[in-house]
Amino acid sequence: MADVRVGTENERLTPVAWDGLIPARPVRLTPVRRLHRFVLRIDAATPFSRDRAVDALRAYSILGVVLGHWLVSAVVLRAGGHLGGASPLQHMPALTPVTWLLQPLALFFFVGGRVGSRSHSSAVAAGTRYRTWLAQRLRQLVCPTSALLGVWVLVLIGLAFEGVAFETIRTLLRLAVSPLWFLCVYAVITAATPLIARCGAGRLVLVAFALVVVTDLVRGLTGDPEWVGSLRWLNVFTGWLVPYALGVFWAAGGLTRRRYAVGMFVGGAAGLTCLVLWCGYPASMVGVPGATLSNLNPPSLAAVCFGLAQCGLGLMLCGPLRRLTGQPTEPVSSLSARASDAAGARATAGQFCWAAVALLNLSAMTIFLWHQTSMLATTVFSLGFGHRWPGLHTAPEDPLWIAFRLAWIPVFAGVLAVFWLAFKDVEKSARKPRIIGR
Repeated sequence: MADVRVGTENERLTPVAWDGLIPARPVRLTPVRRLHRFVLRIDAATPFSRDRAVDALRAYSILGVVLGHWLVSAVVLRAGGHLGGASPLQHMPALTPVTWLLQPLALFFFVGGRVGSRSHSSAVAAGTRYRTWLAQRLRQLVCPTSALLGVWVLVLIGLAFEGVAFETIRTLLRLAVSPLWFLCVYAVITAATPLIARCGAGRLVLVAFALVVVTDLVRGLTGDPEWVGSLRWLNVFTGWLVPYALGVFWAAGGLTRRRYAVGMFVGGAAGLTCLVLWCGYPASMVGVPGATLSNLNPPSLAAVCFGLAQCGLGLMLCGPLRRLTGQPTEPVSSLSARASDAAGARATAGQFCWAAVALLNLSAMTIFLWHQTSMLATTVFSLGFGHRWPGLHTAPEDPLWIAFRLAWIPVFAGVLAVFWLAFKDVEKSARKPRIIGR
């Protein structure tokens, strides 16, 4: 056994020369390390129970609407000096498949139904009254929308005082506020969430789908008289109720088996194909100027079938999306979370992807509301340079316009970032719960 030397009382301990010690240098946080730390903190702050695939689907639906509007909504400088609306789909039908990728409204209602149903269930479990829950949900829509409308009221007053042509004012206003119809429908269906769950979301899907079939069948049999056109506006609610009720059914534990997702995708795609090939429905999933029938205004049976296929595909992609966004398979301990926050820790590709999805969802309303205004602001202010810019003021009549338009999209995004900085706090404050009474 080795000897162990123990100091005695009378033995003087050698003093430590503290001045000779070099203190540890603090780790310098470079911009890259700061970015990794920021991403890791977003990942650590996300509850384990949160389904990241749902947020990824909602992020895609928002980006699809934004990019779709930027690509197919053109503002043309007419010969009389005023601005008018146009669409490249009218001149280039080959762009129709783009609408299949960038018209994801059914997916947004599908995710909204799931999130709304779970939110209401949580409110009921906490003893919150329906009116309090609904007021909080509507505040998240109304407050950011009010900010947009307030700004546009001031813009319109300024344009009128400057003597801007009425055609220009009408074009700008129509493009700026046209996305708001979607929010009105979404608000009404959201208010009906408890009723949808109580009546049976699965049965309501079938009822709403049948009503759409009936209205479109009447149109086909009668030749679309005026009264049928008025009747078809019921599809604005029944058509979007189909994906929303499917989302409520999903939240209640339905659609868990893969065969349901495959059936929705195959059935919706087959129905859409038959309607387009043999029943005279347009292939474009958005309205085209000059077309006799629009699949979107109001929603047609083809749009509802397309939405079913879209929701089915979204369900099938949930697994890959969870892996893509780094969904953890088990809860992360607090010790692991603190270790990941260390100065030298690096985020994975999945964590970066999730951070992008989470940040987009936190500003979804701001991005959705102001994306058209950013395009219009770029269009109007660029006129001050005295030049008719291709892809911005020219008619969308040839593929070269598309190339120029794609080059303008980063500019639109930069202007949208400015609006986001100005109005993101409005959306943030609208998300804060207010105790109105239980």
